[in-house]
Amino acid sequence: MNEALDFAVPLWAWFALGGGIVVMLAIDLFLHRDDHVVSFREAAIWSTIWIAAGLGFGLIMLWWQGGDAAATYYSAYLIEKALSVDNVFIFALIFGYFAVPDRYQHRVLFWGVIGALVMRLVFIFVGSSLLETFFWTAYVFGLFLVYTGWHMAFRHDAPKDPGNNIMVRLMRRIMPVTGEYDGNRFFTRLNGRRAATLLLVALVAIESSDLIFAIDSVAAVLAITTNTFIVWASIAMAVLGLRALYFCLAGLLRRFVHLHYGLAFLLVFAGVKLILSETPVGKLPIWLSLSVIIGALAVSIIWSLWATRKDGSHPGPPVAG
Repeated sequence: MNEALDFAVPLWAWFALGGGIVVMLAIDLFLHRDDHVVSFREAAIWSTIWIAAGLGFGLIMLWWQGGDAAATYYSAYLIEKALSVDNVFIFALIFGYFAVPDRYQHRVLFWGVIGALVMRLVFIFVGSSLLETFFWTAYVFGLFLVYTGWHMAFRHDAPKDPGNNIMVRLMRRIMPVTGEYDGNRFFTRLNGRRAATLLLVALVAIESSDLIFAIDSVAAVLAITTNTFIVWASIAMAVLGLRALYFCLAGLLRRFVHLHYGLAFLLVFAGVKLILSETPVGKLPIWLSLSVIIGALAVSIIWSLWATRKDGSHPGPPVAG
């Protein structure tokens, strides 16, 4: 099996991690209670705070459980953080499609991140239990990651129409939708009946689109370790910064033209690593994994910026206005 790092995690550690996440979310919600437009400067400050929190937690792991645990956490954190950039592309597409007003985008992303955390928490415990119980699950997850990576690299098609999202179509069938916005409300009254606003439609589109990302990212992190505490901590710390990351990168997405090759490589690497863990080859060293992750991200980002250096832009997905 992959690096399990079976150290005892006391109950207070789980409560401390969960409490810290709740406090950070509460602070973020309180500071954006007026639905103001998030500036690049504000987003950059918050991105710095979230990244510092993520890196700082790795230092806690280093002090608490040593170098292997810290390196494992950083590997998992970097994979999740890198894969979250693809979420940013989808956020931009959905916000542009539904013309979500700038001042309400943070509200949608806030609840979207909460949904993402819940989905990933469920997948973490289900996936880790399967990997620990049935050895062949590693082959299934590994092949899934290899296929996903191949599809990302060579079948990087244009994003599908968010209006045709299956969950959006289902919602429109089971409840009335106004087709317009009513301030920051997710629900309003239409002909005396409770109806969903376009803000809720955009949220449903984001949550349902994130479902596939959640499966990919959790499987990739489980290829690093099945220690549920490290997996949950790394994923939570990366996902918490998604909102700030979006507002930082929305105007730069067109320059990341080759980043998907780096992400695809990481998914394939994680899949191969997971498969090899159940063969005579066994586990790959965690330091090798960390080096490969950093190298793949660095090469794909530098390649992208170099390819778009002349005009600073490149045809890409639409971004919100």
